[in-house]
Amino acid sequence: MSVPMLKIGAVLSTMAMVTNWMSQTLPSLVGLNGTVISPDGTHERIVSGLYPGSEEGWQVYSTASDPDGRCVCTVVAPAQNLCKRDPRSRQLRTLTEQVQNVSQSKEVLDLRTSRDLQYVRDSEPLLRGVNGRIQTYAATPRSLTPRGLQELKGQMSQLRPLLSVVEQYRTDLQTLATLRSELLNLSIILTAIQEEIGAYDYEELQQRVMLLETRLHACMNKLGCGRLTGVSIPITIRASGSRFGSWMTDAMIPSSDNRVWSMDGYYKGRRVMEYRTMGDFTKGQNFVQHLLPHPWAGTGHLVYNGSLYYNKHQSNILVQYHFRSRTVLMQRSLGGAGYNNTFPYSWGGSSDIDLMADETGMWAVYTSIPNAGNILVSRLDPGTLDVLQTWDTGFPKRSAGEAFMICGTLYVTNSHLAGAKVHFAYHTNTSSYEYTDIPFHNQYSHISMMDYNPRERALFAWNNGHQVIYNVTLFHVIRSDG
Repeated sequence: MSVPMLKIGAVLSTMAMVTNWMSQTLPSLVGLNGTVISPDGTHERIVSGLYPGSEEGWQVYSTASDPDGRCVCTVVAPAQNLCKRDPRSRQLRTLTEQVQNVSQSKEVLDLRTSRDLQYVRDSEPLLRGVNGRIQTYAATPRSLTPRGLQELKGQMSQLRPLLSVVEQYRTDLQTLATLRSELLNLSIILTAIQEEIGAYDYEELQQRVMLLETRLHACMNKLGCGRLTGVSIPITIRASGSRFGSWMTDAMIPSSDNRVWSMDGYYKGRRVMEYRTMGDFTKGQNFVQHLLPHPWAGTGHLVYNGSLYYNKHQSNILVQYHFRSRTVLMQRSLGGAGYNNTFPYSWGGSSDIDLMADETGMWAVYTSIPNAGNILVSRLDPGTLDVLQTWDTGFPKRSAGEAFMICGTLYVTNSHLAGAKVHFAYHTNTSSYEYTDIPFHNQYSHISMMDYNPRERALFAWNNGHQVIYNVTLFHVIRSDG
């Protein structure tokens, strides 16, 4: 299984989407979805980003740009399996089934006719003999003896099955007439569909959609950051491991690394499972094992640019472990950070230090005694693990279920149990906070890890022994000089 890709959706009605695409037949990347003149004379273009659900019939993509033409993308396109739901496609499938039924009926008739014809051929000498004897007896009745009469009765008994064969031939003639009528109707319907479809080439159309999707994602990567406005229902990737754990892909942008890592448990663990692809992780195959030189604490681990960053057990030391060389590249203390369940999330589990990454870089979420247990957010240098800048959010860490960073904003959930929602947001770019109300479905009732992956633009979570993904909706405001 592959991880879902982020779709950037314009704020349009569904009917407008359908009308737009059908009228233009996806001519190219076109238009913007909205422009507002702000008081300072700049243009604001507002775009939301989301993953369409797998059952949606249409995919809506949009990005925005300034008047200089940077990154202009808007696509209203059918999902790649849309043709399967197209009424004409359903008609064609029905026609195919009917043709198959006609073909099966024809095969049955062919087999039966061949069998019965052979029986008639085998019976032909006997039939000729009986016919000759009857003609003889008709011409000279005195020649019919009792013995001859018995022989004639016996021959007639042998020929009696021919009556059922003849009756079957009559039934088959009616069947052939019905099949002929069905074939005529199929021909008429097929001609009508062909005329309706006209010059549409669905294979070519699908290729165009795929090309537009590729261009869209290239444009999307230029679009940058947005504000979280929604979290989808969870997508369960796999059920494995214990109640607590962590799983992830490399969070660095850009990266072509498709490996997946899994770390079961939160206390003194050392074994890291590495899978070649997401599909291999889903199936539990094609993996290698890394045995860390130092055990970990908590579940706030991070894979960034080919290295695992984690909190060393019973310390506030951060460790950088390089997967390719299987060596520790760096160890550094996170000054003043609490550890060993001093300031964990609400679920405990030595979750004092939570490492994460977003579009802007690498972060550590933790707290300290001088800070009265309120969440601190520090931007880290991945190469040296130096703290570049720190923000005090004012939110008590023990009241947080989990936390994750998106575009420089820390989002905090109010619980790790059922009924949880994203309750608090701290914006590092403005050093300001706000209370939010973004619900999400805690399907398996106990989340011990939730981190945002900026490459996939999705939330990875470990939920009571289940590895799940939440797709996100991001709200973009792009400003440019008018």
